Amino acid sequence: MDDIVKKAMAKWPNVPNCYGWLALDARGAWRMRDERAQHLDLPGDKVIQQALLGFINRNYAPDERGCWYFQNGPQRVYLNLEATPYIARTDPALGLVLHTGSAVAHIEQALMTDSGALIVVADGKVAQLDDRDVVQLMECIDVSGEVLMDWLEGGAAQPVLRYREQQVALERIAAADVAGRFGFVRLPQA
Repeated sequence: MDDIVKKAMAKWPNVPNCYGWLALDARGAWRMRDERAQHLDLPGDKVIQQALLGFINRNYAPDERGCWYFQNGPQRVYLNLEATPYIARTDPALGLVLHTGSAVAHIEQALMTDSGALIVVADGKVAQLDDRDVVQLMECIDVSGEVLMDWLEGGAAQPVLRYREQQVALERIAAADVAGRFGFVRLPQA
């Protein structure tokens, strides 16, 4: 957390929390959701200013309820998660990279949802793979597409994700069960 944020929290300890104004979409974009976007259930405008993106990424954390927020000075801005608390992308040089810029060195778990989303757990962080990069990572799964589809429907074959020098057994999970299994809240409420 930035020092300026810590100082603001100490100076103004009772600033009310904010809900619904910030979101993380399934492609790793931060989105500002003004009153109109909230009212019409729109995704909101992408945050593109680099300094602001860096500030949000450095001051992003979960609370004890599993609700994720951005500490904006003395105020916690709770955010809506379209998918998981982190979004991973493929990078030709670094392999997998989280939307916050951190490279993924080691995958602890790999899961595929019934809707075909790929979830990885790395360094305790739960990340859904950006859908634009699924094909690239599918090349690292050691079964054919037909066997994988059979496995998703309950078949016995055990696909393995090969990432760098690791082999991680791919697990099935219902998309509706991801947040509960990993203890995060997609739409926090006051």
